[in-house]
Amino acid sequence: MAADSIWHYQFRIIMLGDSTVGKSSLLKRYAEGVFQESMSQTVGVDFYVHFLEIKPGLHIKLQFWDTAGQERFRSVTRSYYRNSAGAVLMFDLTNRASFESIKKWHQEVMETVKPYHVVFVLVGHKSDLKDECKVEQKEAEKLASSLGAKYIETSAKTSQNVEEAFQILTLAIYEALESGKMRPNEQWDGIKCKLPPEAQLKIQEERRQKKCSC
Repeated sequence: MAADSIWHYQFRIIMLGDSTVGKSSLLKRYAEGVFQESMSQTVGVDFYVHFLEIKPGLHIKLQFWDTAGQERFRSVTRSYYRNSAGAVLMFDLTNRASFESIKKWHQEVMETVKPYHVVFVLVGHKSDLKDECKVEQKEAEKLASSLGAKYIETSAKTSQNVEEAFQILTLAIYEALESGKMRPNEQWDGIKCKLPPEAQLKIQEERRQKKCSC
């Protein structure tokens, strides 16, 4: 689906992690279906868009903010945290230091987004380089659990789990929307809704019925 007008919800997602962990290559593989062996470092913030049908007839526009990992751009990238519905916390499986930086990235977001809710997914990238891996899966899963996130390992080079990583995050955002943890707001751009008013009322009624049946 290429037409920008055909979507019901727009979710803004921010890509976070140290420089050279592969944020841009993962996004390029997902959004454009290509892998570039060598990509120039992101300066400030780049933007990508992808469309996804998460259930029959329900189309989501994913708007990605691909942020620079270098410290000198941090003041620029921080300004994008608040208007994000989801965040990909990403590290390089062959780079131990990038894994140890994840808590810092998570903390920065949490300190900035209040009172809004952000959904996280932890991504260990470059899974094709198994012989060079410096982070065990169980250790990464433990960190993800402590951050209230799911963990998945990906490779932009081989396409392993690329679709799955963003599917996990998109569904988690939608579940937060359905449960009432997140909702469209005129003062917040993390989620935008194009559903007609009657459809929105139907969803709200379904939410109320779910709460009553608990």
